[in-house]
Amino acid sequence: MDMPIINDCAATSCAYNRESTCHALAITVGDPGHAHCDTYIDSGARGGDMSSTGRVGACKMSECRHNDQLECRAPGITVGFQQNAADCLTYAPA
Repeated sequence: MDMPIINDCAATSCAYNRESTCHALAITVGDPGHAHCDTYIDSGARGGDMSSTGRVGACKMSECRHNDQLECRAPGITVGFQQNAADCLTYAPA
């Protein structure tokens, strides 16, 4: 299985974000009841691998229709802000 790509990320203050592109090798999505990006870190330091585009490594949102055994099966996701948190905007209840 290929990990889903992060097509776009609006969390420009994240250490892994450059020009709305995520460069974390893999992110984790979700906590109970909230599909936020657990990997988001607001920092002046920059991280990630500039030669790669971020992917979804794990998803704890078991009630999402894209979730299969805590793995995301969406072809790609978008991360943006909801309620002042960097969230997976691709999340859809099953």
